[in-house]
Amino acid sequence: MNTTYVCGHRNPDTDSIVSAMAYASLCNALGDNGYVPARLGHLNDESTFLLQKFGFTPPQFLSTVRTQVRDIDFDTPPQLGVRVPVSYAWQMLEQDDGNHAAPIVHEDGTLYGMITPSSIAETDMASIATPYVENVPIFNLLAALEGRIVNNDEDVFESVSGEVVLAMPTAGETLRGVKPGAIILCGEQPEVVEKALAIGASCVILCQSDLAETYRGRSSSTCLIATPCDAYRAARMLYQSIPVSRIAQTKDLVCFHLDDFLDDVKEIILQSRYRSYPVLDQQNRVVGTLSRYHLLRPKRKRVVLVDHNEVSQSIPGLDQAELVGIIDHHRLADVQTGYPVYMRNEPVGSTTTIVATMFQEHGLMPGEKLAGLMAAAIISDTVMFKSPTATPRDRRIAERLARIAGIDLEELGKEVFSAGAGADKPARTLLMTDFKEFHIADHKLGISQITTMDSAAMLARKEEFLSVMEQIQAEKGYGMMLLMITDVLKEGTELLFLGDEEILKQAFGINKIENHHVFLKGVVSRKKQVVPALAILWG
Repeated sequence: MNTTYVCGHRNPDTDSIVSAMAYASLCNALGDNGYVPARLGHLNDESTFLLQKFGFTPPQFLSTVRTQVRDIDFDTPPQLGVRVPVSYAWQMLEQDDGNHAAPIVHEDGTLYGMITPSSIAETDMASIATPYVENVPIFNLLAALEGRIVNNDEDVFESVSGEVVLAMPTAGETLRGVKPGAIILCGEQPEVVEKALAIGASCVILCQSDLAETYRGRSSSTCLIATPCDAYRAARMLYQSIPVSRIAQTKDLVCFHLDDFLDDVKEIILQSRYRSYPVLDQQNRVVGTLSRYHLLRPKRKRVVLVDHNEVSQSIPGLDQAELVGIIDHHRLADVQTGYPVYMRNEPVGSTTTIVATMFQEHGLMPGEKLAGLMAAAIISDTVMFKSPTATPRDRRIAERLARIAGIDLEELGKEVFSAGAGADKPARTLLMTDFKEFHIADHKLGISQITTMDSAAMLARKEEFLSVMEQIQAEKGYGMMLLMITDVLKEGTELLFLGDEEILKQAFGINKIENHHVFLKGVVSRKKQVVPALAILWG
């Protein structure tokens, strides 16, 4: 099931949070599962209070929708333990045609190394020049040879080592020049076995021989193994009985994590020579491997934008995501797509109003708790229906939701704006809680808004606000910085600003401004009163 993230704007307000939650709930209820509400910033006091009041957990925090390794359909080859024999690793690689490597892991699933067919082939070829094995675990050897030990049960063998000798019938002396500690492979050759025992061979492998019965139960320091394999196959399997950990690549490994961004992965892969790379989770456990071809057509994250359609206010990495829809009540801005998407933009006071309308259109009623939360979001964004963006539909929808939730709108409004005041918070926190950046013509500015029922308490901190505004203006390079302290009871905004005061005088028809402060009667909306006034002035 593909996940689709429903995202509001950065520095989310209550309408942004709730419209994302409500739209995800609507889509999931209609059977289009996999919709997940997300937030792009910290919750403000108002949103936190309302989520707690109606019993909801905050949407998950999403920092980016850039394509990550977790978005790729990477391979999941078998993960081999460090002690399995090379022969088994070869078998697994052979069965899994598309994979060029297999991860070797510790018992806890963390990465030990990587094994490839070429590294197995190199080891096999090296055995021709150097016919020697060291400390081959006896269990590995018996499994590879399908063999059994014929010694006395009291003889214990953990591993075998030595030069590998394939004893062929000869006219001369048997095993001439063979040193003690060798591993002898022979057939129906009793004289070879006796000589091997006499010189102290570490192991004798009886290949397709009836001699196993002759030596059954014999006590000896030489390990006697009977196998149904012929001598050639037994010799090859002997070399492939060593633990895979011995030939795995463990140095200079290049691996990636699920959260790594594909852009960064591509750069690293371009500078390396490997065909396959292990993928690790947050606990460094192996979850798969990826190759170059996985990067050709990556699966992008699916995103629905609510309560905004501006790139500067949206989630980072949007250009790498699959945008599937936009639901908004703001002006059309600069989000672009290369394909048609679902778009719903209506001139109402709240995005939640649009989502609630969609519930109605589908004949679906939100639950009591969600209905109460949606009513609160509409009250918040319309400033209790006093904003010029508010419409009769906002009020009708909010009243209908309030009836479903069994709550009083007036009482809810008082709770909403009391919870969002937070006059004791740091000035920077208050400024950035509901902050948006705008680009109008060639002007770049930041506008913050604090909605309260006690603007006097906020104005008492005027100098503190102006000082922090200067810092933000310098950091962001804004030509103008505005703070709207919107008073619900006064039905107006105490405006603090930095920038050319003549611009504000012309935009709002003001005659007098004192010390970076002016009261704008009837101005309560950033998007419908402040931004449009500046846009008209700047063309």
